[in-house]
Amino acid sequence: MTGGESFRVDLHVKVLDESVVERAKERGLDAIVYAPHFTRLPDVRQQAARFSDDDLLVVPGREVFTGDWRNRRHLLAVGLDAPVPDFISFDAAMDEFDRQDAAVLAPHPEFLNVSLSESDFSTYRDRIDAIETYNSKHWPHHNERARELAAEYDLPAFTSSYAHLRGSVGEAWTEFRRSLDSADELVAALKEGVPRRIVRRSGWRHELRCAAEFAHLGWENSYEKLDRLFLSGMEPTHPDHIAYGDRFDGVY
Repeated sequence: MTGGESFRVDLHVKVLDESVVERAKERGLDAIVYAPHFTRLPDVRQQAARFSDDDLLVVPGREVFTGDWRNRRHLLAVGLDAPVPDFISFDAAMDEFDRQDAAVLAPHPEFLNVSLSESDFSTYRDRIDAIETYNSKHWPHHNERARELAAEYDLPAFTSSYAHLRGSVGEAWTEFRRSLDSADELVAALKEGVPRRIVRRSGWRHELRCAAEFAHLGWENSYEKLDRLFLSGMEPTHPDHIAYGDRFDGVY
């Protein structure tokens, strides 16, 4: 996928279309990980395959929302072979990721009330492959705290644009110091702790992009959340959805 001795990947984006692919290529990325909210793995895979080409690898991922609405912790899994729903227990999700030998990443640590805490890293450090030390939705103190956690628990770092808006793709990326040619090789690099650089853009345009992403949280946590909870019925990634059969009965 890349002819050089490095591999540049935005490890977490929520949007994908022609304009996203074009922007990623303009930013010099080799890959993006596409992990939209509440979207089943087969659909994510289908979209990723549709937009991948010789110049940009689109890797399917799942940001799994573990627990219920009152006790939510997010995990980013890359390299899943079978679907894993949201709203199952944290331990059940981790067991499923282990079974599938997926890379397990900790996005936006200690951010708001949807992230892994220090006690989680203390308990699960050996089952987490990387921690996000820069996120475009973070304020500076969030990123500083994430770096402290990475150092304290000796965890490899990663970064992403966490783009919910098309224009944010490629604002931050992880640069592996190795040429990678496939999604499987990316998963292996994450699990093996291959050396990497955390890179982000800078300047006032980047700061505006970050502010726009943070402001988008208002939409996510107001009308969009209300629509999911009360207007749209069962989420496609709910464990009781017919798509999962009885695989996840009793694992709430």
